Amino acid sequence: MTLWQAIVLGIIQGVTEFLPISSTAHLSIVPALFGWEDPGAAFTAVIQWGTLVAVLIYFRGDVFRILKAMWLGIWDGKPWNSNDARLGWMIGVGTLPVVLLGLLFHHAIETTLRSLYVISAAAIVLSLVLLAAELTARHMHAKPRMLGQLGWKDAIGVGLWQAVALVPGASRSGVTITGGLFLGMSRDTAARFSFLLSLPAVYGAGVHQLIKHRHELLASGQSTLNLVVCTLVSGVVGYLAIAFLVGYLKRHSTYVFIVYRLALGGVLLALLMAGVLPSQ
Repeated sequence: MTLWQAIVLGIIQGVTEFLPISSTAHLSIVPALFGWEDPGAAFTAVIQWGTLVAVLIYFRGDVFRILKAMWLGIWDGKPWNSNDARLGWMIGVGTLPVVLLGLLFHHAIETTLRSLYVISAAAIVLSLVLLAAELTARHMHAKPRMLGQLGWKDAIGVGLWQAVALVPGASRSGVTITGGLFLGMSRDTAARFSFLLSLPAVYGAGVHQLIKHRHELLASGQSTLNLVVCTLVSGVVGYLAIAFLVGYLKRHSTYVFIVYRLALGGVLLALLMAGVLPSQ
């Protein structure tokens, strides 16, 4: 990987991690189109730390308030005593499905499921599921719920949806927003909860992959520089992507992303069937 490629991949990661169009899909498709080496699941997991920091900075008020409420609740012996403390514990509970399933199926996630056929299928099928969630939200939920109104059922439900994002091409933000809409959340609340819910999972995945593959990721000064630069670029671009999406979803639906994912999956499938791209 050259430094230029690392910068390009960082931009792609930053943009696509939060928009519901799948960062993993784009980090697999772009190298395949240009004949670059697949950066791999480990590289992808570690550079997500950049977008993790972007979430922490953008939602720093929420994160500080939640952590403070959790600490005070534990100190007072009343861990669920406030909405913020409950939200923190709900994020923890909602993280369990992706952790357990990620550990259970880690080999398939890092190998077989990275097939571009799988990615194209996930992009198409889950965009249709998001469309169903949009239609459900429009016709069945007269008054969408906000962040302070969420409960344990919501945390577990969206947590299960987050586990679907283990399939490359699914999009973490896409499937968690889908889950939120099905559960009656407003679009911007679903996005906000999605981003907060991603914090423990993204951090844990990055730590696990960095420890497991440190000899490959940090094999030379150039590879270390590429990893650092890609992570920094993804963080800066990711912050801008969060700001855009939160503002956009307050006024618009996710239809533009649904159309994009359908087109992406269709074009990718056509290129695979024509032999223009290898499946892996």
